[in-house]
Amino acid sequence: MPPRHRNPAARKDELNEAARLADQLQAAGYTKRDIARILARDPSLVSQFYTKNKGAAFVPALQQVLAAVQTGGITDLPELAAIAARHTRRRTTASGNRARVRAKAVLITPTGSGTGRAGAQAIASGSARLRPLIAEAARQSLRLAFTVRLAKTGYVHPSGSRTDSPGIRRDVTQRADHTEERSYGSAQTGGHDAADFARRVDAASGDVTAAVHQWLVETGRIHPDAQIIHLEIRTWRLR
Repeated sequence: MPPRHRNPAARKDELNEAARLADQLQAAGYTKRDIARILARDPSLVSQFYTKNKGAAFVPALQQVLAAVQTGGITDLPELAAIAARHTRRRTTASGNRARVRAKAVLITPTGSGTGRAGAQAIASGSARLRPLIAEAARQSLRLAFTVRLAKTGYVHPSGSRTDSPGIRRDVTQRADHTEERSYGSAQTGGHDAADFARRVDAASGDVTAAVHQWLVETGRIHPDAQIIHLEIRTWRLR
């Protein structure tokens, strides 16, 4: 029996309001990842507008964003995100109370020590899970270091180069798949100002991966087309 093909018009009728608004934004040139950034959420949530009937709480925000795009001519993601934030409301329970949101706590010890990691899937969505760690480190005026992993050919300098911060074979891990991990910053070298990186992340619309990538390109450490495939952030307090 030949496979049955669903009528696209029927599918459109089945979409909830959040998915229909998301479709209109995509027709205007925005990707699901863009929409997720505008809503300050993970891209997987936007996909769940279609697959799990989610997104009702974001309908007012999406309506205002769509109006800003279609009638106001606003295209800047941070500006659209600011509009969405003013119209995003937390879910309520049946009793009318604000629903609790499940979230992993960001742990920074009294000494300022904190660690966060992002693998390939999280990196593809901007390593959003690392943003709260960086923001809290900035609030506490902590220092910050990070380790990146990418293809060896993505680095400008060979491992061991004194021009690159790891120095001679220090803080470099070479792997069998032709990728290499390099660490930038440590307690011995003083690390980086967490507040500076928090500003970089904000300027990148919350995309931690893009902020770190931009720093590495600006400082001449990686090629512009290099792709980060693993990222780790570490924090500490200066003594």
